[in-house]
Amino acid sequence: MSVKHAKPNFSPSQVSEIMKRLYNLTPSEIRPLPSYDDQNFYVAPSEGGEYVLKIMNTEDSKNTTIIELQTHAMSFLHHNGVPAQTAMPTTSGQLMSLEEMDCGYGCQKYVVRLLNYLPGVTISKVPLTPKLLYEAGRMAARMDEVLQKMEHPHLRILQRDNFIWSLSNILLLEGYMNVLDGDPLQKVIKSVIHQYKNSVIPKRSNFRECINHGDFNDLNVLVQPDDNNGYKISGVLDFGDMSSGYYVYELAITIMYMMIEHPDPIEVGGPVLAGWESVFPLNEDEKDCLYLLVVSRFCQSLVMARYSVTLHPENEEYLMITSRKGIKILQQVWELGKEHVEKVWFQRAAQFNK
Repeated sequence: MSVKHAKPNFSPSQVSEIMKRLYNLTPSEIRPLPSYDDQNFYVAPSEGGEYVLKIMNTEDSKNTTIIELQTHAMSFLHHNGVPAQTAMPTTSGQLMSLEEMDCGYGCQKYVVRLLNYLPGVTISKVPLTPKLLYEAGRMAARMDEVLQKMEHPHLRILQRDNFIWSLSNILLLEGYMNVLDGDPLQKVIKSVIHQYKNSVIPKRSNFRECINHGDFNDLNVLVQPDDNNGYKISGVLDFGDMSSGYYVYELAITIMYMMIEHPDPIEVGGPVLAGWESVFPLNEDEKDCLYLLVVSRFCQSLVMARYSVTLHPENEEYLMITSRKGIKILQQVWELGKEHVEKVWFQRAAQFNK
């Protein structure tokens, strides 16, 4: 999303009115939840239950077909054992509603859905033990494996050719380089893009295709305590970045975001990779490109965070969460180099699976 005033800014009273009118529920508690592009509210109605009211930004709300497909995917995953949210029908039986509201920028249209609330805390709040990282890798692979079996009449719209967050579209970052003018980070990111052109693009035809969740990050994965004094994954959130891609993309995205939360980021790749390959082993070309795909995701995250801050300076704290840590990690991983990092990842993964 790259349009000023596209992000919704609903008030609690507007949320109460929507809940009553669309769902015949009376909120006894409403509190905001973090979101990058959209607006999310935790809602506890006096009638019982816990929900998340998700209000999509105006740009994404223009494409109701893709939102309907994302909602279908969440339900499909839920019914196949992956802990995704499901949408609650309105009183007229619809899983979403297009609402025209004035959030201070004049009347605009926003897609609204009421999702079931999944228990747990984000994985960013708990220690990332090797066991939990293994489970994150396994869950990400299992999710893509299930999504690949999904049928829907509009699957073709997941071919999002110019989608800035697709790892197929790293070259699009060249159009945003001005946000890094004068920053030494710009040189690193240009080097990554150059390597991507030379090393990833020629091998992409040998990657196995699938549907990617595309945002398996530290704020979109929920965990709960398990029976062994550790944690288990209890929820996967936010399917707004779903697109056609490749299995190895999901793995790279998972590794990158788990690195953000770990005190020793290089140690993350091994257990995540081991968990992933317990479901879906990589082929040689996928293995060879994994390092560059991980650093490419760092570049996407850092460049787009900087760009988003230029649009939404009031939201800088949230937008830069990943960025502040990510800059240091990207520089460290790039300086260590592909050979060293891959050796650590693949040796740790092999030890994990013994």
